[in-house]
Amino acid sequence: MYWPEFISRDLSTRFPKIAFTNLASDGATLGDVFGAQLPELGDDDGHVLVTLTVGGNDLLSAFAGTPSTEVMERAVRDIIEAYRLVVQRIGEICPNALLVLTTVYDPTDGTGKLTGVLPGVAKVPLPHLDALNGAIRAMTAAGDSLALADVHRHFLGHGLTAKARDRWYWKHSIIEPSAEGASEIRRAWLDAIELVAARPA
Repeated sequence: MYWPEFISRDLSTRFPKIAFTNLASDGATLGDVFGAQLPELGDDDGHVLVTLTVGGNDLLSAFAGTPSTEVMERAVRDIIEAYRLVVQRIGEICPNALLVLTTVYDPTDGTGKLTGVLPGVAKVPLPHLDALNGAIRAMTAAGDSLALADVHRHFLGHGLTAKARDRWYWKHSIIEPSAEGASEIRRAWLDAIELVAARPA
């Protein structure tokens, strides 16, 4: 059995009546969240758990063609503002939701180098990735109904600087998590949820 440490440490065990709705899609951007995913979320005044993993594809798209620093700075500001609007809109749709915000991982482990790994992209714009992740961390600190799954920090050391067996990324596409990486995202989400549950009433 894979990852036996998660036996009984799951949402179905903790909340037997919980229902699951998957609105995620591969390659989604903030525009997809607004246009396709939020309309499917549905109004809900009850207790809802929402995990949000978005922003990385927007950043890579903005970086395509190696734009100027000024263009990238403007793009990351727009991405952060769109992210804030998504968080705000989820709060409006599901006012009693716990929203887990997920930082964007860095498969280069802080080196920024992707040459020969991802077609058309030679490096990751680390200052802009840091700006986005910093904004996500700041957002979670500002709201009681928000929790942080800091996947960026959790994944450091398990990317291109690690031996292949220690990587948490899919070998066919380094910007995608492997099965183990997906499990580690699960771990980050569960840790975030458990921290909220441990807060004093």
